[in-house]
Amino acid sequence: MENRDDQLLQTLGRRNWLILAILLLVSLCWQSRGVFFGVLSGGLVAIVGYYWLRLALMRMLAEPNRLSAKRFQWGYLARLIVLGGTLFLLIGVVHIHPLGLAVGLSVVLLNLLVTTLQRLL
Repeated sequence: MENRDDQLLQTLGRRNWLILAILLLVSLCWQSRGVFFGVLSGGLVAIVGYYWLRLALMRMLAEPNRLSAKRFQWGYLARLIVLGGTLFLLIGVVHIHPLGLAVGLSVVLLNLLVTTLQRLL
């Protein structure tokens, strides 16, 4: 069990890309570039946000002190602002399909759901 826990972050990272690929293949059924690029852009935003958060958490846990916790909090706020700005640009300026974007953004959520169900069974 301990070995499985050690590999969890790597497994989640790889499975994010697999789920994104599956969602992209499913989005081809709509035969719409807007839906495809919505899923693609949402998936990329979600995966980049996941890796960014993972890196920040690993940095904070590597040197657990008050300064690293403050740095993590400010980084979290910066991450929210950057991700919010990215979503604003994708929806407001680029006019990405909102439903495709929402599906793409759910990549990490679906991954966590699959991992949880897999570990329960």
